[in-house]
Parts: sequence; structure tokens; C-alpha cells
Amino acid sequence: MYGGYFGVFVRMLAEEGETWDVYRVASGEFPDDEEIALLDGFVITGSCNDAHGNDVWICKLLNLLKKLDSMKKKVLGICFGHQILGRALGGKTGRSTSGWDIGVTTIHLSSSSEHFSSLKIPATLSLIECHRDEVRELPPKAEVIAWSDKTGIEMFRYGDHIMGIQGHPEYTKDILLHLIDRLLQRDMIMESFAEEVKGKVGACEPDRESWKKLCISFLKGGL
Repeated sequence: MYGGYFGVFVRMLAEEGETWDVYRVASGEFPDDEEIALLDGFVITGSCNDAHGNDVWICKLLNLLKKLDSMKKKVLGICFGHQILGRALGGKTGRSTSGWDIGVTTIHLSSSSEHFSSLKIPATLSLIECHRDEVRELPPKAEVIAWSDKTGIEMFRYGDHIMGIQGHPEYTKDILLHLIDRLLQRDMIMESFAEEVKGKVGACEPDRESWKKLCISFLKGGL
């Protein structure tokens, strides 16, 4: 309906004159060395898979991310992407002890981080969340740059070339409501919880433009 993860990310991040490619790594599609050399940056999307799993493609993705790190390629990880980046760089991921985080969450940006000062965005931003896993332990040399009441590592930076965001800046509230219905149909959440979350979703708007500015600035080297 929304063009898949590729469609929603291109809609949010692509600018005129750019070429975006998609690699469905869960289906075994990976860029080769020649393609990696030609690409300026990478976005690792969300996934219904666990970043702490050991499927063949996940292990292959971990190796790819380590290679991109060694090449200092720009890499932005979202939700699963945030978690798999944390794992690839030496951190730890797993199920959150507090359960699912679904809805529009207030994110606190680090006032000590120099990365946000040039963007002129508020110190707190609303962000759509839909996850039950998290980065439990930060990779060595990484910096926490945002947190929420429920999740201690909402965002991290690693050098100037890697950034992870636990939430979904690319999602609309319509997408979130569809996902809640899908989780309910798969018996992954209780109906009472789904109704409670749906009731709260209408109360506030995610700061999508600020998140868009933040993500594009990072990928283009301005953050």
C-alpha cells in the first residue's frame, strides 16, 4: 500500500538528482564490492526479524556493516537497522524488559551533543515507535544522543559516519495503525493493548519534518 520500506524511505529522504537502490537482504540480496564503492550512503530499515538472531542473512549483514564501518561509509539504521548496527559495532541487543513500545513517543535529544546545534530543532521531538527489541548495551566509542522514558538508547552516533534511530521517522500514523492491526491478527499483542494504543495515537503528531531534516543532514554530512 505504501510502497514497502523502500517506498516510504525514498519518499522521506530522496532529493532531486539522486539514485536510490534497494537490496532485500532478508531475501539474500546484497551489494557487491563494486556497488558498495559507488554508493555514498546506506539506510538499514526496520524488519519483522530479530537483530539478535543468527539467520544466515543476518550474519552476512553483520559482516557487511563491519565492512561499511571500515570504509567510513555513511550508514543510517532505523529500528531493526539501529539494533543490527549496535550489534555489528560490538554492542548488545535483545528483547526489552518493559515489553512493546508502540505509539507516538517523546524523545529527548542530548543537549551535550554538538550534532544537533546547527539544525535548530527542539530538544524534545515526538516519534512513532513500534518495537519490542532494543540496543541494551552501547558499542564501545559510541555516544547516546537521544533517549525516552521507556528506552535508554533511542539514538546513538558512532564516529561521523554511523547513526542509529530506534523509532520510525518514516512512518505516518496511518502506517502505524495498520501495523497495530497486523500485530493483533498475528496474536503478537493483546486486543486491550491494541485499543489502548490506538486511542492514544490520535492525541499527538510525530515531528516528521524535524526527523526528515535530521536524517538528511546526517546522510549528506551536515550533522
